[in-house]
Amino acid sequence: MYSLFKGLNETEITELLKSAAEETIPAGRTVLTEGAVGTALYILKSGEVEIRKQVGEKEEILGVLKAGDFFGEMAAIDGPPEADQPLAENKNSASAVATRDSTLICFEKKTISSFLVRFPQISWNIARTLSDRLRASNDALKNQIEFQRQNSEKEIARLNSLIEATRTVNSSLEIDRVLQLILNEAMRITDAERGTIYLVDDNTNEIWSRIIVGNEMNEIRQPIGKGISGYVAETGETINIQEAYNDPRFNPEFDLKSGFKTKNILCVPMRNKDNKIIGVFQLINKRKGKFDSEDETFLKAFSIHASIAIENSRLALEMVKTERLSAVGRMAGTIIHDIKNPMSTIRVYAQVLKKKAGSEEAASLVDEITKQIDRLVNMAQEVLDFSRGVSQMNIQKVKFDEFLAGVLWFLQKDFEKRNIELHNENTFAGEVEIDMDKMTRVILNIAGNAADAMPNGGNFFVRSHSDDNTLMIELEDTGSGMPEEIRKKIFEPFVTYGKKHGTGLGMAIVKKIIDDHNGEIEIQSEIGKGTKMILKIPITQKK
Repeated sequence: MYSLFKGLNETEITELLKSAAEETIPAGRTVLTEGAVGTALYILKSGEVEIRKQVGEKEEILGVLKAGDFFGEMAAIDGPPEADQPLAENKNSASAVATRDSTLICFEKKTISSFLVRFPQISWNIARTLSDRLRASNDALKNQIEFQRQNSEKEIARLNSLIEATRTVNSSLEIDRVLQLILNEAMRITDAERGTIYLVDDNTNEIWSRIIVGNEMNEIRQPIGKGISGYVAETGETINIQEAYNDPRFNPEFDLKSGFKTKNILCVPMRNKDNKIIGVFQLINKRKGKFDSEDETFLKAFSIHASIAIENSRLALEMVKTERLSAVGRMAGTIIHDIKNPMSTIRVYAQVLKKKAGSEEAASLVDEITKQIDRLVNMAQEVLDFSRGVSQMNIQKVKFDEFLAGVLWFLQKDFEKRNIELHNENTFAGEVEIDMDKMTRVILNIAGNAADAMPNGGNFFVRSHSDDNTLMIELEDTGSGMPEEIRKKIFEPFVTYGKKHGTGLGMAIVKKIIDDHNGEIEIQSEIGKGTKMILKIPITQKK
């Protein structure tokens, strides 16, 4: 039964259908176009048609018509019936698209106009249908407004959360605290059970994070490109794994060791204001449901503010280091100023004693006193030069075995008091081009750190050999060793480990001296077993 002809008898319906044309429409074809002039009314004999309305940039579905329904009625009721041409206002208010192969019964406008005069019931049927569709449109509009209201409230809530998260992560300048605040906010907003923040280390091409194990903060590292988080850091892609154990990229090793069950994972790159990837958010197990596109969008927006907080923290740290270096430089300048005169006086007295010495041994001791006075002044000068970024080298060609013997003779006195046995396993007796005072400082600094790592005594080995034009010097202790996170930072200014004294500049100065010799330094260390420093120095410096 066709709803347009409701209330008419079979004879009247048959008569009406004789004036219609029948048309077959394939699925996907548009029957009516919104905004186009309407010239006909259609009855859907079979198939399915969607009525669509353009709302902003999105096309909304207003209704789905089945067999027996009609559409295009605006062509029948717009404009005066006697008009030969449709009025400009007689335009389709929506589009009609066949979603399945459909058969349509088509009535031209003139035909419909005459029907409305002869059969008023058709007008009532059109009015009733229009009323129903208007009511349905009102309900749809109401639902749309309510949906938009809820979305707006949700967006406002997320915006407030983003503002609050931004305020929170910028409340500290200490890098570990900042990272923890960022992670806490990311987990809070996405309702994640666990999470990790990885930062990109451009120098080592790794991503790293700090985790608490027991009462200690440990650093974990992995190459960029390895694992899910490493892949995200390399490609910048967002990975949202709905079922972790069904994804071949997931490594269940951690779950097997810890007993934790990973269900879903969201991994999002952290980008700064220049769109550079500086880290990765990795969130695990959304407490209710699974991570969705809204979680991804929030983290992408949050990452900009998080990266600003991280960069502010790093900048503040650099400013602190600069100020501390400046303070150390001022202190070193004061020390040099205060000790130069008395040290010069002592040096003069030592020379007088040498002339009056009655034996070669006494003269040798005086010479050693003079060397140590010069070394003490030079050590203070090195700290001053380092704090100012100044580098002054006095390269000389020396016999390495004689140079090393003199340094170890002085070192032996201190080691004996600390129950440390010194082993000289030097096999290189040739000449090498070095700054003697600075290389002495290198060995003494490393040996001093080794002694601090052996408070109850131990062994210190000095080995050396040549390899082409390279002098290899190994300085190894049997001390407590150092964790990897300290080993990777030991050459940074003010980094210390297991010491209650010192400025934290010793190893930074060592690295600077080795660099000034065009050399390299490598560290091998294992907790509980000791540390080995490997120095590689060119035997002949390039001119």
